[in-house]
Amino acid sequence: MSNGPESTNVSSLGKGDSLHHQVLASFPLCDMTEEDLTQSPQFCKLLATLAQHVDRTGLTATLKTELDKAEQKLQSQRRHWLRSESLHRGLQEMIQDHCVRKHHTTFYETMEKCLLVVKCTRLLDPSSTTNQDQPFILGLNPQQVMELMPSEKNVLRMKQSLPRELEKHLKKSVGVSSPTTKNESEGLKNTKLSHLSAQLDKERKRAEILKETCQENTVLLQRQTQLYLSELTKCIQLLQSLILDHRLKIQTDLDRKKLDYFEGKCELVLQKIKTEMVGIQLEMYTPDSIAAHRKIREILESELKACQEEKQSVESKLASFEILGKEFVTLAEEYSRLRREIETKNWALKEFTQYKTK
Repeated sequence: MSNGPESTNVSSLGKGDSLHHQVLASFPLCDMTEEDLTQSPQFCKLLATLAQHVDRTGLTATLKTELDKAEQKLQSQRRHWLRSESLHRGLQEMIQDHCVRKHHTTFYETMEKCLLVVKCTRLLDPSSTTNQDQPFILGLNPQQVMELMPSEKNVLRMKQSLPRELEKHLKKSVGVSSPTTKNESEGLKNTKLSHLSAQLDKERKRAEILKETCQENTVLLQRQTQLYLSELTKCIQLLQSLILDHRLKIQTDLDRKKLDYFEGKCELVLQKIKTEMVGIQLEMYTPDSIAAHRKIREILESELKACQEEKQSVESKLASFEILGKEFVTLAEEYSRLRREIETKNWALKEFTQYKTK
């Protein structure tokens, strides 16, 4: 039973993409996208139902009405305060202007004393938020300060002349008169001035509406930027996949060409190395050195051949000796010992002979 009205309200807003657009339009300040609403349909329905009870800023009708009333009351109090403040500042400017010009008249003296006495009375008068038992400043009370007011006769004259003098001062301080207002009557000018606050309120509201529109446009621009970036990311990913597929197809031919190139380059380097080696040999070996090397080679080869022949003969003799057995080894060792003794005695005899000759 509880789902009947809710489904009816949601169906009245729309279905599918139209519902998403209406929800996004109803909550422009929320950072949401259609993808978020698509992934959360129940949340989308909740927002669609909630949109019928709140405005674009998220306020209910009752709260909006109370807020408007509070805003009107605030504006009324603000206008009242601005009116009093502008009047007070205008009076102070008038007093300062005549003090500078040294025009000491009874009117301005009376007005200055009245303002000063009222200001002091407010400072001495304790408010409801202060302690009533607090001692007065300099032992004075508001009644004593009020005794310093000018005479009633002068105050009455000042009040009678105040509107006229204040009007003159305001016209003089503004000092701007358009061609269209020169021929207007004083009543019409006063009427326009009375409607000036209302016009300012209209302009302020218009500025606020434009500010809200600007904020909504900013949020919309951010959402569109996010969508654009997401689509751009998808396009980049698709382009990367296409580039990868194309690269894999031509990778074999590219590798083969690279291999042929490196093989040719290696062959060229080897030929260059051989050329450098031949050049070094040509610089190092002259015809005379080559002829000498050839002669040395022939001599070494002949000596090597003679050594090899001697080796073969020794090996054949050694083989024939090994046939005789262990007795021949004993005789050979005895023969070697005798040979060493003979050589030793010959050396000693030679040395003795040389010593004897000396």
